[in-house]
Formats: sequence, C-alpha cells, structure tokens
Amino acid sequence: MIAALIAAAMASSAPAVPAALPNTPLPNARPALWVVNDEDTIIYLFGTFHALDGKHDWFNDEVSTAFNQSHQLVLETLVPQMLKMREIPPSGIRPVGPIAGSASFLSNSKVVMSAGRSNGLSTDRGADAILRRAADEIGKPVGGLETFEAQLEMFGRMPGAPPPSNPAEAARTKAALAALLSRLQFAWNEGDVESFTPMLEQMQSRSPKTYKLLFRDRNDRWAEWIARRLQQPGTVFVAVGAGHLAGKDSVQQKLAQAGIRSARVN
Repeated sequence: MIAALIAAAMASSAPAVPAALPNTPLPNARPALWVVNDEDTIIYLFGTFHALDGKHDWFNDEVSTAFNQSHQLVLETLVPQMLKMREIPPSGIRPVGPIAGSASFLSNSKVVMSAGRSNGLSTDRGADAILRRAADEIGKPVGGLETFEAQLEMFGRMPGAPPPSNPAEAARTKAALAALLSRLQFAWNEGDVESFTPMLEQMQSRSPKTYKLLFRDRNDRWAEWIARRLQQPGTVFVAVGAGHLAGKDSVQQKLAQAGIRSARVN
C-alpha cells in the first residue's frame, strides 16, 4: 500500500496553503456531505480527514447544521480510553488517532505518521476528534460502525510493506507521502472527494488484498448498516474517512446497488 501512496504522491503536487495570520478568521472549508433518508429517517454521511493542520474552518455551514440536527454521532470505531495515544504492544499497531483510530487513513505506517507530522497534521485536530469532542460536550450519543478489536484483527491480516532500505530512500518516501497528504487535505477542504480516487486505484492495483480489507469489504458492511438503520426513525450523523466515499466501491455506490439513493448536500 505504501508503494501505491508514493505513486499517487509523485503523480501530482499540492498547492501550498498559507497559514492564517494570528487573530484573523480561518479560511472556510467545505468538506463533502451527503444525506440518505426516507419518510422518518435522516442519515448524514460525512467524509472526514483523520489528521488536519487546523488552518481551515470546516465545522460550520451545512456540516454543523447536520451535526446539530442529529441525535447520534457514528464514527468508524471508538478507541478504548486506556489506549488513547498509546502504542498497542501485541501487534505494534498504533491507533491513527486518539479518537477515531481509523484504519482507512493510509494504514498504520510510522512513515506515514511521520510525514503527516512534518506537514503539521495532528489527529487531535482531525475531523473525527473534533466531532467526538463536540458530541461529548453536549451529551450526544456516540457509536462506532465497527469495534476496535475488529480493526486490530483487520490490521493483522494486511500484507506488510517492506521498510525503506536506506536513509535516502526513507527520506524520499517521507517526502512523497507528505506531498500526498498535503494534496489530499487540500482536496478535502474543497469537498473534492474524487481526488482520493487515484490513491484507491493505485492501492487496488498494487495490493488488491489491502484494498479489499480496507475499503471494499468495509464499505459493503457500512452500506448494509445504513440500510438497516433506515428502518428506524431518527437522525444520525455518520462520519467515515473521505476515501470511503470516493471511487467505484464507495459507500454511496454500494447503497445505490441496494436501491438506496444518496444526495450531496453541499
């Protein structure tokens, strides 16, 4: 999978995003939001970016309205309190974030996390963490689409990527991943989820098993969850990694195959 990410990173470069001056409003971002509904149920489907640099204001407009109207927040998974910000000793797998622990954000590679930090990205500023804190502050119930244990088991079945063979290769890998993360964050701010598609295609081409485990199988399960949840009245805000809402195997495509329509909100 790392090879797929590097190829995607080298395929294009991200425009520089200037930092906001102190005491000035942050630039507005418009990350993608969909809605799935029937007569008595509304399910908002929001694509998150699990680690952000905090230089844009995204929790506003349609996103905040949908969140405030929802009776429950549903994330990919909930990391147990005792494991937040800690490494998992049995498998060496790190949760990607203290809240979301999402496997979909470029896997568990320490190289990826290092590249993200070099861009100023932090899971504490990630969309999942911000949504979770906002829900906790007002007592909104929070659930997960899958258990933390299931994510660990999934990681254990993923084929590993060989580490860089020398410091020069490691530096090139880190730079390529940093460029990819920057490009994807810029696309996310613009609501351009289809910019995630080349990464998904590269991953499927180079590591079909990883793609199946991380995206295709999980999108199938999450679409089934949404279909079942439509049978209950209420309003739910579902937040999953933006990569799950892009490409030919997206959650929306899986819903469409089941005859369930989704509509872009913003």
